[in-house]
Amino acid sequence: MKKGVILLALVLILCLAGCSILPEGSPILLDGEETETKGPAKNKDTTEESTSSEEDPTEEATPEPTPAPTPREPKEAKFFGEPEGTWVELPEGGEAEPIRERVAKDKEIEPDDEDPELATEEPVDQRVLEDSEGTQQVMQSYLTGEWKDVDVVNRRSLAVMFPNSYLAGGSNSSPRLQLYGISRAGIIYEAPVEGRITALMGIFEEYDQLERLGPIANARDYFIYDAMSFDSIFVSWGMARAFTEALINSDRIDDVSAPTAGIAKGYDDAFFRDEDIIPDASKDYNGYFDLTILTDALEDYGYSTEYRDTFEQGFLFANDKLATYKDYPSVTKIWPGGKGKNSGGYGNYADKNPHFEYDEERHLYYRYQYGEPLSDSMNNKKIAVTNVVFKICHGEERTPDQPKLDYLAYRVHGQDECIVFTNGKMIRGTWVKSSDQSADYLYDENGNEIVLNQGKTWVCLIWQEYSQYMTFE
Repeated sequence: MKKGVILLALVLILCLAGCSILPEGSPILLDGEETETKGPAKNKDTTEESTSSEEDPTEEATPEPTPAPTPREPKEAKFFGEPEGTWVELPEGGEAEPIRERVAKDKEIEPDDEDPELATEEPVDQRVLEDSEGTQQVMQSYLTGEWKDVDVVNRRSLAVMFPNSYLAGGSNSSPRLQLYGISRAGIIYEAPVEGRITALMGIFEEYDQLERLGPIANARDYFIYDAMSFDSIFVSWGMARAFTEALINSDRIDDVSAPTAGIAKGYDDAFFRDEDIIPDASKDYNGYFDLTILTDALEDYGYSTEYRDTFEQGFLFANDKLATYKDYPSVTKIWPGGKGKNSGGYGNYADKNPHFEYDEERHLYYRYQYGEPLSDSMNNKKIAVTNVVFKICHGEERTPDQPKLDYLAYRVHGQDECIVFTNGKMIRGTWVKSSDQSADYLYDENGNEIVLNQGKTWVCLIWQEYSQYMTFE
């Protein structure tokens, strides 16, 4: 009898312990252990430690397996140029079924197809896009649904970490943070981090004519898992070793990392500091990624530039017409963290909280934060996207007994609620990510895949326990 009672008690204890989303066997942060700050060493093996409290990463659990979505062929959509001042231009049209078969085709090259933004920049690695007959082989982009050069589309993307704080330093006298090159990302992932602010991860496929990106931020494991959804090569500078070291050094992700403590194969030559881009910025905000060294880094590491067999395309894009969603509610202003102050990562500045405003004429959502439009310091271009996705995830504080560390964890595997905004409409549904390498699939309330419009997408990871602050108008 006593043995039975003891066994029952043990079972109850184990069940209660299983409520955490932290992975089984997760390492424990030692008392007094610091996180890494950005700062490359002069060699590829270093023990540099960090004092940064803003850029510390976390690690999340591997949840119960979720059945994979029904396989489908990749999709096809039309190519559109990128007019100056906008990211994408969509034609007028009605509801349109996506084209699911992804094929290459010939496209005549016209002078108007040249990107005015890049025309003034010195090419780093100019691609030959034109054959003797003046045509270009194009294919639908995995990231945006637009028709682009096949070599660009079939090349693995880069997932690059950016900070997103108000100031480029730790004091009120610090200069404003400026992001360089972020406007060239096809997809941007945003998620809350320590200090209840957010960080950004830009996913890039068009980077041949860029010389640098940055400032580069620390790795967090939930960003790495989302980068895996695109089979991207992951780029970061620093990490919190207890929660990220095993993952970033594994063969589950190909990374090009600055050589900081815990990084097994840091690549010093690909990172540099520039104190002139943001004058008087602190050390955490003057580190940049040198894209002119990328080819050498990939060759040295032996990374394939082609997508692996496990790669899946998650986002489904409309065909040559606009997906209107005319029967869905109209929403023109979106606050992921509401208009008031809260601790969910998007609510630190109350009336200056981040939000998106829809431009009906251009079919674009412009991003605002800290009381002004977000822009790229490379070209002073306002950041706008065609689609906004809220990926709502259960989250936890990893070290609630150590408030100075404030590590977070999110369940980005499995399935949960999503909200998609496109063409000024709001579609509620469910996101599904069945494994590390599986894509994020988006389904509406009827179980049908949500069709995004062609162009760039901003994905906000919403801490579920603070999702009541989401505000729409």
